[in-house]
Order: sequence, then C-alpha cells, then structure tokens
Amino acid sequence: MANRLASATSPYLLQHAENPVDWWEWGPDAFAEAQRREVPVLLSVGYAACHWCHVMAHESFEDATTAAYMNEHFVNIKVDREERPDVDAVYMAATTAMTGSGGWPMTVVLDHDGNPFFAGTYFPDMPRHGQPAFTQVLQALSEAWTQRRSEIGAVAENVRQHLANISGAAGSAGSRQVDVDAAVETLAGEFDPMAGGFGGAPKFPPSMVLEFLRRAAGAPGADSRVSHMLSRTVAAMAGGGIYDQIGGGFARYAVDRGWVVPHFEKMLYDNAQLIGLFARLGTELGDRVARESADWMIRELGTAEGGFASALDADSEGVEGKFYVWTPGELVDVLGADDGAWAAEVFEVTEAGTFEEGASTLQLRHRPEDTERLESVKARLLAARAERVRPARDDKVVAAWNGLAISGLVDAGLLLGERRYVDAAVTAAELLWRTHCVGLDTPPPSGSGGSTSEASVRLLRVSRDGVAGAHAGVLEDYGCVASGFLALTQATGDSTWLDRATALLDTALSHFRAEDGGFYDTADDAEALVTRPRDPSDNASPSGTSAMVHALVSAHAITGEGRYRAAAEEALAATSNLMAKAPRFAGWSLAAAATMADGPLEIAVVGPPGPDRDALEAAARRKPGAVVVVADEARDDIPLLSSRTPVDGRAAAYVCRGFVCERPVTTVDDLAKTHT
Repeated sequence: MANRLASATSPYLLQHAENPVDWWEWGPDAFAEAQRREVPVLLSVGYAACHWCHVMAHESFEDATTAAYMNEHFVNIKVDREERPDVDAVYMAATTAMTGSGGWPMTVVLDHDGNPFFAGTYFPDMPRHGQPAFTQVLQALSEAWTQRRSEIGAVAENVRQHLANISGAAGSAGSRQVDVDAAVETLAGEFDPMAGGFGGAPKFPPSMVLEFLRRAAGAPGADSRVSHMLSRTVAAMAGGGIYDQIGGGFARYAVDRGWVVPHFEKMLYDNAQLIGLFARLGTELGDRVARESADWMIRELGTAEGGFASALDADSEGVEGKFYVWTPGELVDVLGADDGAWAAEVFEVTEAGTFEEGASTLQLRHRPEDTERLESVKARLLAARAERVRPARDDKVVAAWNGLAISGLVDAGLLLGERRYVDAAVTAAELLWRTHCVGLDTPPPSGSGGSTSEASVRLLRVSRDGVAGAHAGVLEDYGCVASGFLALTQATGDSTWLDRATALLDTALSHFRAEDGGFYDTADDAEALVTRPRDPSDNASPSGTSAMVHALVSAHAITGEGRYRAAAEEALAATSNLMAKAPRFAGWSLAAAATMADGPLEIAVVGPPGPDRDALEAAARRKPGAVVVVADEARDDIPLLSSRTPVDGRAAAYVCRGFVCERPVTTVDDLAKTHT
C-alpha cells in the first residue's frame, strides 16, 4: 500500500511511496504528530540519483521489520534535498558538526522543535566495518529518548547554538580588497600536478575555480601557474572516465585521483557550468567538449515542456555504472575484430578492467590522428549503448540549475556559432518565467516587453510536467535565473529578459539581504527553520551569494544602475574571509572579484548584421568577464545600447567601464588594442 508520499511531486519522494515506512513530507503536521505521540522525528534526506540512498532504501526502508520499528518509535520524514535545499543545508551543517563529515543519504533525529540531537549518513542493514546496523542505531536512539531525555535536550541545545554561530560567522565581513594573488598561491599549493585538479580522491569538477583561473590568466602579468592549472585540469577531466567519451557530459565526480572511475550519476548543475566553461576556453578541445555536452544535455535532459531535468541515475538494472562501462569483448561484438581492438587501445579498455568485474570506463587521453575512424567508432558504440537499459531520470525542473543551463547554452551557442543552443536556452527561460515566476502583483504577459520592475516577482523552486511545486525559491534560484535571463539579454537583444532579470534581483535585494550587505539563503518571510541558513561557500554549484554577485555585476554592466554594483561589492566584502582562507570553495566569488577589479568590460556592438558585426561580436565575447550586447542600432530600452551608433554605416564596438567608453572601433584588430 502506498504511503503519504504517493501524492508528492518529487521523483525522489515517489521512489519511497511504496515503502512500508509511514513517511511524512516535511511540514508542521509531522512535528505535531511527533509531539502528540511523544516520539522523536527521524529525518532522512537524499535525492533521486543518489546511489547510496538507493542502497539504504533497499536494505532498510523496504524491510518490513525495520519499517515497523521506525513507525512505532519515530515520526519519519523524507526530504528531497534538491527540492528543499534550505532544510538540507541546516541539517547538513549539523551532521558535519556532529560527525566531522557529511553526505547522502543523511539521517538526522530531531526533537519536537526541529533541533537535531543525532546525525549520520548511510547506515548498513547489519554491522559492517565497525559501523552499527541501522536497527541498532534506532533502538539506541529510542532508548535514549525515553530514558535520558535531559541529555538529549542538552545535546540539541548545544547543536542549535552551534548552528546559530555558524550563521553569524558567515556574515563576518572582511576587507573589500580581494587578494587574487593570495588565492592563486593557495590553489597552487593544493594543485595536483600529475593528475590535474585539486587535492586527492575523490575529485569533483572544480568548474567555478577553473573559471576564476581563466579570468586571472588574462590579467596583465598573470602568474604562469594559473594557465597551467587551468589547461592541465580541463585536459585531464576531458580525457578521463569522468567524461562520457561517446555520449558527452560529465559524471558527478571521480572516485580516484586520476579522473578514471566516476560516480556515474550525471547532474544538470555540473554539466550546465562545464558547457559554458569549455566553450569559453576558445580551444579545439574546449569547443569539442562543449558541443558534445550541450548536445547530450538537450538530448537526454531536455523535458517535453522545454526545461532540463535534474539528473540521470548512477545505476541501471540495480548496478552502478552498468550502462557506461565496456569490456574488450563487448567492443569486438559491436565493432568487429579490427575496430574493436583499435577502440580498446584508444579508450584504454583492458582485460583486467579499470572498474568492476573486468569492465572499463572509456578514457581518451590521446586523440588518434584518424578522427574519421574515431567518430565512426563512437557513433556505433553510442547506438549499441542505446539498446541497454538506461539509468532512471529525475525529471523535475529546478529553477537554479535551469538558470545555469541557460547561461551555459548561451555561451556555447554564441561562441560556437550554434544558434540552436540559444534557441533551447530561450525555450527553457520561457518555461521558468511562465511556470516558476509568480507575481504578487500582476507582471505583464510573457513577450509583452513591459517592465516588471514595480512588480514583486517570486520564484518557485521546482516544477514537474509543467506544474510548479509549492516550495519557495532560495537565493541560488534568484541569482542563477537572473543570470540566465541577463545572458539572454546579451544573446537576443530583447529587453524583456532584462526587465525580468531586474525584477528578480529587486526581489532578492528586498527579501534576502543581510544587515552586513551579504545575503541569507532564504527569504525573510520564508518558513522558519532551526536557524536561517546562510552559506556563501560554493559547492558543486554556485552558492546563492556568488550567483547573486555575478547577476548583480551583469545587471550593472547592462543598466548602469549603481545600486546593483554597490550590492555586489558589499556581498563580496562579506565573503572576503572565505575567499582568502578557502579559495577552492569560493571560485565563483573569486571569478567575480577578478572581473570587478577594474571592470567588467561593457561592450556594445552596434551595426547592420553581417560578417563585420559577427567578427566584432565574436572577438568581444572572448574577452574574459565581458558583458556584450549586440543590436542593429542604438536603443534606449537597453541602457548599454543607448546612443551607441554605427560608425559611417559600419558595425562598431564600444568598450566601456562604468559606462565610460573608449572611442568606438570597427575592426577586430582595433578591438584587441582596447584597454583590457
């Protein structure tokens, strides 16, 4: 029989709808029930593509005996961390504080006020490697609740106070001067010169740090180590097993130092950022990986409504990675003896295997000279792989991640000359505006071109099948979606996207701003949790704070409104301690700081369509951190274009900072000579 989760919109919660556990969704009713029954709350947090979440579900939550004990002694709440990042952030901070590490599935036990007094991650179904079985943990917690309540109360109060202190510390402002050189020095000390990337295993794609390095490498007198760290890492990632060599797209992380074996789930937020990063490199490798990955994202994550699904699972047929790995024999079966042996050598598929049970991931460390043969082999392997059982897809649309996808596709489309990527970005943005954006006043209809600046526009976090869920957007949603809309302003010259972006930014400035000029992750009128989450550090995707900084900088560059620039500077000041001490977790803020040091460049390209304008536009968009808007003629609806006219009928580029512009140029050579 289905439990309460049967009516959920989250694919992750629906995975647990047939569990014998009497799950509740997060909300006041669950806590009221716990208080009525005088039992604690067991909170389980995960996400649909999480391998170990599946394992714990099969071992424990699908077991009738374990479920019966949970139902009798706890009120059990299941949360999708992607749907409720605010809940996840609060209790992940508690888990990390209590255990020294975190991860998913996350298991936290709470009192009736939501204060945690026990936390952990995955628990096996039987004692293993010194770790207690889940049932043993449950029994000990139930006993402590009934017999040692005062001790539990003391622990809960200590953790609550610690969480409050963390939130306060996140708002301790530092210097407004960001020491980019010190950040580079710290990163160089953590760089892996043999395998690329930073630190040891596991290795996550450091997308935002790499963008910071890309921008820093273009500065006058840049440290030579900057470009080396960038080029070494992107090559290692693109050639490793973490990259899908035949289908495109990156897995979530590599379990080893050398990027050989991934944790096979493929996340939208990773690939959205990496598509843009590789496209901006301006190299043959970058163009190829960006194009392959953009094609993969549209093909395999695109939804019927025009948005992008959240993730592909790591597992198929209950086995992690089965969809992606190959043996030498399988290559021969698909390609024949000659091409099969050749492919095994090219992709480093061995009899011993690099993964499990003699299977190998596909690597491409050295691209063969016979590229025609390579492309034929890849196409045949991709067609054969399509006959395998596919990993499940988490098809909910997350606002922030779709904002990242829009920005990545715009960069790839403009820099690679693939207009279809921009078209896909427009379609996704229209879905976000139509489905996720809610006007407390009535915004103008889509496509009307009217200003929304006086409307109070709120974002909803997720949708599925074109229907929005009830959960409010968090700061990263506002920052990433506004950035995506501003990218479309630059790509299309349509001021509607500028109006929509600034409406979101104005809402964020009104409802998320902290006293020190930084930002909270939830709005001032959002559901009150144990503490109001505030974490400026980047993880696999930009923090809400760093996403907002980038959006504010772009908005200022297009509109000239000083309040956006001032808000960005104040937010960076509130993050400066993090950038100085832990640059690996502040890459996106550092990228903004590098651009804001004497910029960003504001470039208006104006003139009749044709090869001359196309050449100026392409050269302008290659300038690190530049904000570029293109139009046929001067226009007042986008301030950067106001009074910018062609020169003697020819396309011209106006290079500006703070809306103070150099003389217009009409050739790529002259554009290259402008102050950068």
